[in-house]
Parts: sequence; C-alpha cells; structure tokens
Amino acid sequence: QVQLVESGGGLVQPGGSLRLSCAASGSIFSITTMGWYRQAPGKQRLMVATISSNGATNYADSVEGRFTISRDNAKITVYLQMNSLKPEDTAVYYCRDFLYPDTWGQGTQVTVSS
Repeated sequence: QVQLVESGGGLVQPGGSLRLSCAASGSIFSITTMGWYRQAPGKQRLMVATISSNGATNYADSVEGRFTISRDNAKITVYLQMNSLKPEDTAVYYCRDFLYPDTWGQGTQVTVSS
C-alpha cells in the first residue's frame, strides 16, 4: 500500500512562491502517473497538475504558466513549484498516485494572504 507525505506548505504573500514536495513509499513510483490536487474550504478537491511516468505534464487552466510539476524517481518524490501565487490558490494540497487513486496523504496547507 502506498503512503504519501506532503510538505512545503505555509503562509505566503500574493505574488510569492512555494515549493511543495510529496514523498511516496510503497509505490512502483517510476511507472505511475502522479498528480497534485487541492481542496479549498467548502469546495471539492480538484486536479492541479499531473505528470506521467515519461514526464508528460498537464495543468489546470487556473495554474497554467504559474505552477510546475516535476518528479525525481530516484528520490520517489514529486514536486510542485508554485509561483505568482494568488489568494485563490489558498487550499490544502494533496498528491496522488494514480496506481492507488483512493489513497491520499494528510495534505499540506497553502495560505496566500497579505
């Protein structure tokens, strides 16, 4: 069973940057698609970005050009570089291993506020 541990969240001012990390254990990491999702208070969890095993990426329209997803198979870690952050990016961010789609980590809180 996969275990996902997200980290790197925090409080940042609008226009700032954060880098999130997700360490995955128990996964066949190198062959799976990984994704970042976020859930704002009172709203459903939505896809932010995905990266396939060969590095192909996909982004939600709301973050295209500001966020970058990447992976390090040797470290079994997926990253989300977030630039030009906006208050509407405030949410709990989760990563997802598409081989285990029902498994979620604890998430990491991102708050964008002045």
